Amino acid sequence: MPTILVIDDEKAIRKTLNDILSYEGYAVEEAADGEQGLNLFKQKNYDAVLCDIKMPKLDGIEWLTRAREINPDVPIIMISGHGNIETAVDAVKKGAFDYIAKPPDLNRLLITLRNALDKTTLVAETRVLKKKVYGLQEMIGESPAMQKIRETIDRVAPTEARVLITGENGVGKELVARWIHEKSHRARGPLVEVNCAAIPSELIESELFGHEKGSFTSAIKQRIGKFEQAHGGTLFLDEIGDMSLDAQAKVLRALQEGKITRVGGDKDIQVDVRVIAATNKNLLQEVEAKRFRLDLYHRLSVVIIHVPSLNERKEDIPLLADYFLEEICKEYGIFKKKIERQAIELLQQMEWTGNIRELRNVIERLIIFSDKTITAQHVMDYVMPFKESKQKN
Repeated sequence: MPTILVIDDEKAIRKTLNDILSYEGYAVEEAADGEQGLNLFKQKNYDAVLCDIKMPKLDGIEWLTRAREINPDVPIIMISGHGNIETAVDAVKKGAFDYIAKPPDLNRLLITLRNALDKTTLVAETRVLKKKVYGLQEMIGESPAMQKIRETIDRVAPTEARVLITGENGVGKELVARWIHEKSHRARGPLVEVNCAAIPSELIESELFGHEKGSFTSAIKQRIGKFEQAHGGTLFLDEIGDMSLDAQAKVLRALQEGKITRVGGDKDIQVDVRVIAATNKNLLQEVEAKRFRLDLYHRLSVVIIHVPSLNERKEDIPLLADYFLEEICKEYGIFKKKIERQAIELLQQMEWTGNIRELRNVIERLIIFSDKTITAQHVMDYVMPFKESKQKN
C-alpha cells in the first residue's frame, strides 16, 4: 500500500484529502505545517507528497527545496489556493512533480498521484536494473576497516572530489568505485570503466580520448573515447599505475582543463567527468622510479581510500561466506546450503592471496562438492590441499 504524506495548515483540507486517498486504498500521514512535514519526511520514505504552498513556519516552496536535498526521488505535488501560472512554473522548476490548484479537482488529483507513483516505481526499477547491469553488490563486512570505508564513501560521494582507491588485487576496489558513483549526484549519468593494464600502451590514448578517421593505419572511422562517453558521469581508471607516461600527460591535461583532443584531431572537446582511479601499486614508489607523474598523482589523490586485504579483516569471512552461499546457490537454482562453524573457523585460519575473489571461488567449489551442509571435512578435502599446493609453487 503506497504511503502519501499530506502537508497543509488547513485541517479541513487535510481531512478531505485523507478521506479521499484512504478510500482509494492509500495509507495517509498528515502534517500541519512545513516544519512538521520536513521532520516526518526525514524519518520515513514516502511514496509521494501533497504539499501546500502557503503555510506558517516553512512555506511550500522552501519545503520543496529542502525535501529535494533529502530525497530527490520522491515525487512532490504542490497544491495551493493562492497560486497562479508563475507559482506553478516556479514550483516545477524547483523539482515539483506537478501543481494543482485548490479546491483540487478529484479526478485530476487522483490521475496526477497515480502518475507520480508510476514514476516512483520506475525509479526503483531503474535502480534494480542498474545494479544488475553494473553487477552492483553490497559491501559485506562489519570490521572497523569496512565501516570506515562506508563512512568515507558516504562523505565523499556527493562531492566532486577525485578519489584514488588502493589495495591488492581482488579486494573490491572496483566495487568501492561503483558505490561512490551510485551515491553521487552523477548516478543518473554513465559509469565508464577502463582497465589500463588490459590495453596495449599504443592503444591507450585512442581508448581514452578517441581518434579521428585516418589518424593511423587502422583508424577506418572516427572513435569516441572513454572520456567523452563518460561526459556527465564518472570515469573509473582501474590499474592506473600501468598507464604510459604519454597517456598520463594527456590525462593530466584533461583533469586540469576539462578538455581533451582526439588522436589525429586538432579540436578541443569539453568534457564534464569525475575521475576515480584505482591501483594495486604504490604510486609514490612508481614516482621515485620515474614511471608515474607526481603532478598526476596529486591530481588523482584528493581523497585516498585503502581497501584492506582479506587477511587484514578475517572477522568478515563468516558474513562474506554466507553472502556468497546465498548468491551462488541462487545462481545454481538450488536451496541455500548451510556451513558448519568449524568450517568457517578453518577458512579464517587460512591465508588469502587472492582476497575476496579467491574466497568466492572457494565457496563455489565447496557448494559443488557438498550435500546440504558444508563441513570442516569438506574444507580439508577440497580447499586446503589446493592452497598448500599453491603456496609451494
